[in-house]
Amino acid sequence: MIDPQDDTSNVKSTYFEVRDYECDMQGIVNNAVYQNYLEHARHQFLKSSGLDFDEITKKGIYLVLVKAEIEYKRSLASGDAFHIESRVERVSRLKLNFIQNIYKTDGMQLILSAKMTVTSTTKEGKYIVDHLVAS
Repeated sequence: MIDPQDDTSNVKSTYFEVRDYECDMQGIVNNAVYQNYLEHARHQFLKSSGLDFDEITKKGIYLVLVKAEIEYKRSLASGDAFHIESRVERVSRLKLNFIQNIYKTDGMQLILSAKMTVTSTTKEGKYIVDHLVAS
């Protein structure tokens, strides 16, 4: 269960290294690749909070991204080590925001800030969030 009020357990870090094929002709990470990084970090956040994305899906509960706000600050290049700090905040009865920042690991330079709004639905389309967040 995710507790948005608990600041100590609410920030999780996921570590990566840029692979050559993620870069565009300019030699920097393609803008679309950052969304893959952010998604993986959200899945790792859930897992470290005791919620397995695969298991949730198998139970017929679908976590859905409904809004992506990304502010690019700097670029990463092949071989760069970086990490994503993720935390969650409850927006409403039906929505959560994942607040995510990407930092280049050496020097902690901010690369990107993102706010990813998610909800979850059942197979029948019923919106539910309470199974994810402590009240």
